[in-house]
Amino acid sequence: MKRFMAVMMSVLLTSALIVPASAQEQTASEKPKDLWSALKPLDTIISFLNTGAHPDDERSDLLAYLSRGKGVRTASLIANRGEGGQNEIGNELGNALGIIRSRELIEASKVTGVTVYHLSRKPSDEIYDFGFSKSKEETLAKWGEQTAYERVIRMIRTYRPDIVMPSFLDVDTEHGHHRTMNYLTIKAYQDAADPNVFPEQLKEGLKPWAIKKLYLPSDQKNATTSFEIGMMDDVYGKTYPQIGEESRFLHKSQGMGQDIPAVPRTINLKLEKSRVGTPGKEQTLFNEIPYDFKEYAGTLSDKRVKKKLVKLQEEFDGMIEEYPNRAAIAKDVYPAIKHTEKLEKLVKNSSMPTETKSDLLFRLDIKEKQLMNLAAEASNVDVRVDLNQPVLVQGGSARVTVTVKNNGKQTLKHVKPALHLPKGWQQAGNVPKTKLKRGQSEKFTYGIKVAKNASYYQPYDPSVITASIAYKVHGTTSQKTYEPEQTAAVLPDVSVTNDPESLVVNTADLKDSIQVKVEAKNNTAGKESAVLHLNAPEGWNVTNNDQEITFKEKGEVQNATFTIDLPQSVKEDDYNLKPEVRVKGKQLSTSVQVISYPHIGTFYYLYDAGTKATAFPLHFDADKKIGYVESGFDSVSGKLRAVGMNVVSLEKGELESADLSQFDTIVVGIRAYLSREDLLQNNSKLLDFVKNGGHLVVQYHKPEDKWDAEKSAPYKLVIGSPSIRWRVTDENAKVTMTKPEHPLFNTPNKITGSDWDHWVQERGLYYPSDWDNHFETFVSMADPGEQPFNGGILMADYGKGSYLYTNLVWYRQIQNNVPGGYRIFTNLIDYSREQ
Repeated sequence: MKRFMAVMMSVLLTSALIVPASAQEQTASEKPKDLWSALKPLDTIISFLNTGAHPDDERSDLLAYLSRGKGVRTASLIANRGEGGQNEIGNELGNALGIIRSRELIEASKVTGVTVYHLSRKPSDEIYDFGFSKSKEETLAKWGEQTAYERVIRMIRTYRPDIVMPSFLDVDTEHGHHRTMNYLTIKAYQDAADPNVFPEQLKEGLKPWAIKKLYLPSDQKNATTSFEIGMMDDVYGKTYPQIGEESRFLHKSQGMGQDIPAVPRTINLKLEKSRVGTPGKEQTLFNEIPYDFKEYAGTLSDKRVKKKLVKLQEEFDGMIEEYPNRAAIAKDVYPAIKHTEKLEKLVKNSSMPTETKSDLLFRLDIKEKQLMNLAAEASNVDVRVDLNQPVLVQGGSARVTVTVKNNGKQTLKHVKPALHLPKGWQQAGNVPKTKLKRGQSEKFTYGIKVAKNASYYQPYDPSVITASIAYKVHGTTSQKTYEPEQTAAVLPDVSVTNDPESLVVNTADLKDSIQVKVEAKNNTAGKESAVLHLNAPEGWNVTNNDQEITFKEKGEVQNATFTIDLPQSVKEDDYNLKPEVRVKGKQLSTSVQVISYPHIGTFYYLYDAGTKATAFPLHFDADKKIGYVESGFDSVSGKLRAVGMNVVSLEKGELESADLSQFDTIVVGIRAYLSREDLLQNNSKLLDFVKNGGHLVVQYHKPEDKWDAEKSAPYKLVIGSPSIRWRVTDENAKVTMTKPEHPLFNTPNKITGSDWDHWVQERGLYYPSDWDNHFETFVSMADPGEQPFNGGILMADYGKGSYLYTNLVWYRQIQNNVPGGYRIFTNLIDYSREQ
């Protein structure tokens, strides 16, 4: 009946979707969202799992409907951290970007009420976003199919979802990572229930789990289940798609989120596999699955348990009906906790079948946690955990303050915080139980000491410090766990970072020496002395090694510059200049990158310190003056300056007033038309620069990056769409230089096949799909089994000058010291019509 009524309400509400904004705000303001978010999950016992490949792959609109609208226990299982993507808010790439995207997903999921899980467990994990892939075969080969599959099965057996749905289909128009998660999810539907699949998990305490339904995204024609989610939620004052978009705005590094109107939206799903009933047309997503404890009771034979379950659900329903009366809910939630605990004992002692007992106890345990969360919210228990020293070191100390305030009407008795620390850590401070009357607050302070062998901070691990608060109301104990407001991070006593972290040793113009600056940061509590040492390859002589440094306070930074004399000849190869700080008998060599943005907070990326020095010959005209239109999305200009090129950055606001005639060449950074409004306004000035004899090099753009196919370039140039069709993802794809005698491949560097070796992540993306006949083509390449693209480098004469557009990923090659990337790109920017 409840499911039928839900369908009828959906139909009725769809006819009144468009509500004036003022009315939305007024309705929402009268109903506390946090209280409803804690209360609504009592309405159902169903769990739903959505699977995807990258952060931002979650089906935000559907998840918002299920979690916020129906109270369904909802989670996203995401494969990797999005390390291979692009960054629209900063220059972090790789693992640092993965940390940003992971935290963005967590913050986004707080909006939709969804729990987030990942298959990837650490930076540089086996399950890594290695860039765009066109097939699941390539993806599984790089991830390791057994590794990925074991983690999927483990997650299903841990979370125990009733319903599972991958976000994407396994079709050739989809990203290979998306296809892989579809494949693994469908395969896991059967295997998660099989005790012979990964039996070692059962020895750890997990149990086989039979998913009841597996859905796939569908169109209306093939859907077995279609339902409306565009209705207005009068608590949140938005439709569920609007709530979904609110969450997507938090994926800022991907430039996501859009303002959408309150209009109908139908979700179409296909029931691919089912253990309950026969796949076919359904009234709702929940057909044949017990929706709440009343329906669940109907599947049991134990009369006492059945009766108690029905009564418990009636208590839940009664509290939902009391909303928004916080006081009434606060009065009823504690008896519900006690009744749930008693029912758990009854079930444990019952003679029900083992599988049924395990399933029911799992669901009761979930409800007990939800009730305790509701109790804290209904009773207005405000808890804050603060660290006076969020940056910790091995053997160091800090102070933790737990503030508990009773903003509710009930007296909280036996209030007792408990601090939870890793094994080997110590805490001081015997906190007595206390009583908090209405409006009272209490601070509990602990001194903590970090273990001398404590593990260093890992960005994907749970917080190393948590606090739980237990208290009694009406004789019932409730408890909830909280994390500190600040990120607690155990860092090395002194962290070191080389500047630069990569450099080119130009064997075509070998210098007598090079310099590397080492930045050392004190993470200890106060004064500290250390010695900085730089390890260099054999034959590379560090003339001023073992420099002593002294710190006066925590967080202080000291710099030391090392001069390295190079041998008379340096072989073409990669070399490592590794710094080492000697402090307190330790030899440390770890860099710490601080990642801090308002929408996610502050986190850290720890990695091995060092400078990657790559030696190869690079010819260029040092007298040529190059302007670089910075986009904020790449670091190419700095790399070119570092090898000795005369590069001037053209930052935001400088294009309009700059005298472009001073430059021989101007380079436009990747996606600059998206990030630089002044570039759009002064594009004609750039084209005039070309017309007057300059050389303009424009790097890749997405078609949606405000690129105008008719006006951005001097002649028509269309960027291919959809982007999945217009890229070469195999970094080792064969490249044919179709005009090998052209100056682009001969001046100032002679380009050969070896210059296309050792590329990173991919060859090119967002290839042009159509262009004017004025453009010449120079390279041809393709992914295995596909037709080649010829537009990787396009160049046309325009007036007295030349215009070159290239969608090859030069920034990844140059920022990763790929010799051919440097040499070919140097030729592209060194070109002039005179050649």
